[in-house]
Amino acid sequence: MTSATLDVETQRLLVAQAQRGDQPAADRLVREHEGWVRGVIYGVSGRSDLVDDVAQQVWTRVWQRLDSLKDPERLRPWLYAIARRAAIDAGVDHKRRREGTVRLEHAGQTRGDERSRNPLRLALSDELHATLLQAVESLPVLYREPFVLRHLEDWSYAQIGAVLALPVETVETRLVRARRLLRETLQGKVER
Repeated sequence: MTSATLDVETQRLLVAQAQRGDQPAADRLVREHEGWVRGVIYGVSGRSDLVDDVAQQVWTRVWQRLDSLKDPERLRPWLYAIARRAAIDAGVDHKRRREGTVRLEHAGQTRGDERSRNPLRLALSDELHATLLQAVESLPVLYREPFVLRHLEDWSYAQIGAVLALPVETVETRLVRARRLLRETLQGKVER
């Protein structure tokens, strides 16, 4: 997690500078937090095809509301709340506009030269990747959110608990249940 590289004083200074309109400070804040903001969006929505658009909306809202952040040490929970709300809003809006199940778009395209070297391996890899993403997408948000933060963003149980306002034991329980649900979902797909 790159945001762990910011110490409290540096973060406080960057927030203060960004609040005064310092673009390099604002850019650094984005670089430091972009990855996990995207992870939050995916964790809440379960939709990789929404992440780019929602992340853009999140950063727009952040810059519009940055002056309301009084305690720079609370930047991460503040960003989390904005990203979570934007992901929920985007998911609801997207569901209204489209009927039925939306196919999860393939994330992580491979290079064209790899496609020509081993098409069978690539096809199997693509299929496995899509199956795993669909399984994660199928998790209830209650379990998907901590799962994505832990396994895709590499957050500690304590960090997840702090941001979701949950005891560490609850985080651990939800992760165990998420893994069990994924295992059951994936076993069901393999047995078909």
